[in-house]
Amino acid sequence: MFCRLNRRAALAATMLLGLALPVYAGDAIPTLQVAAAAPDAVTIDNFTFAPATLTVTAGTKVTWTNKDEEPHTVVSADGGKTFKSEALDTDDKFSFTFDKPGTYKYFCSIHAHMVGTIVVK
Repeated sequence: MFCRLNRRAALAATMLLGLALPVYAGDAIPTLQVAAAAPDAVTIDNFTFAPATLTVTAGTKVTWTNKDEEPHTVVSADGGKTFKSEALDTDDKFSFTFDKPGTYKYFCSIHAHMVGTIVVK
């Protein structure tokens, strides 16, 4: 009986050691890779523009991507004279190149509480 208990204890210890090894083996733990947001990109998600304010240099093409399930637009605050997108469905994109320095405010014409700013230096 003593021999049988020792074998069970040894088997249990071996199993526990086997389960614990990946915790200590550095390359056995998968790492999460997160892509950095492009410096010239605005994401539309959860009914917000992110970042709310983006600063770029003159000549930069800024791209908005809709990640919401609802359609959104990107319209300059001057009534769409500077830029105006069509309704963007999920994963649709809209781009505009900012050639002149200044502050450009914009909004979603479908959801007017959604606002953002592009600062061009």
